[in-house]
Amino acid sequence: MEFGVFDHLDLGDRPHERFYRERLEIVEACERAGFYSYHVAEHHLTPLGMAPSPSVFLAAVAQRTKRLRFGPMVTVAPLYHPLRLLEEICMLDQMSGGRLEMAFGRGALGAEVRFFDVDPGQTEKMHEEAVGFILEGLREGAVTVSEEGGKKRRLALAIPPLQKPHPPLWYGIHSPQAAERAARRGMNVLGLDTAAELNPVIDRFRAVWKETHGDAPLPKIGLGRFVVVGRNANDARAAARRAYKRWYESFTFLSSLMGVSHRHSRPPEFDAIAEDGRAFAGDPEGVAGYVRAQLAESGASYFVGQFAFGNLTLEETLRSIALFSGEVMTMLERAPVRAASA
Repeated sequence: MEFGVFDHLDLGDRPHERFYRERLEIVEACERAGFYSYHVAEHHLTPLGMAPSPSVFLAAVAQRTKRLRFGPMVTVAPLYHPLRLLEEICMLDQMSGGRLEMAFGRGALGAEVRFFDVDPGQTEKMHEEAVGFILEGLREGAVTVSEEGGKKRRLALAIPPLQKPHPPLWYGIHSPQAAERAARRGMNVLGLDTAAELNPVIDRFRAVWKETHGDAPLPKIGLGRFVVVGRNANDARAAARRAYKRWYESFTFLSSLMGVSHRHSRPPEFDAIAEDGRAFAGDPEGVAGYVRAQLAESGASYFVGQFAFGNLTLEETLRSIALFSGEVMTMLERAPVRAASA
């Protein structure tokens, strides 16, 4: 069984310089803990996301780690020129020794897209065109670009990707239709909805994968959850309640300021999101039971924890990661999960 980490990089209460310094310490701890990959979000003009340019932050991650895989979850493709994004992908893949994982999306909040003078109604088309250009360029090692007079020229990539034909691809799934698209394209997937909501989505992914890829091994089917692990369950829950409240303020910052809605809703209190299964705080034994139950109910095979959020201190986060890797992972490896949809 493999485990990952998801990070909004929400600011919390720290000054920016300290925030980045501490986040990179957390990334190093994730590598020591044996996590498979570190997935980061992209957001703009909001305390929810301190990686508005994921490539910049991930370049630092590449230099601070040697084994940990990493990547955006997701890059908002309509906000980039496809050629620039393609070249940044190739740079990161080379700089990391082939540890980059890639995910593309349209953006979760229309307001953020409008900041770039992009019409949210056009993002689906822009997304498909950009991703098509990028994947073709990665596979073929060349791109068709414009030159003076409206002519087109075919040029080889000056920087190719290290992983062939391209870094592993990821997709966020919230519906059976999204799961079907991802399965046909051979993508890994990650879901953040409740286990009951994700179960039919993951069932569809598995079915379409078998239809289109036969007996080829399934990619990673991820389940993302807020997690706080502590020696004392009550202390862990108290820290989670405090930190989630601060995270929720960041999560709703733009929607509250601008009167717009977020595509992916969350309740305002930790107890409420814990009740519907999308979060858990407790001791190692309790967390292991929770992870096992969530994977079994949803049919997922890859657990992705959000360990750093809100105003959790560096010490609280590092302790949580250490307990998860040192005790929770061990418990889960001793008793493999039997997925309901397997």
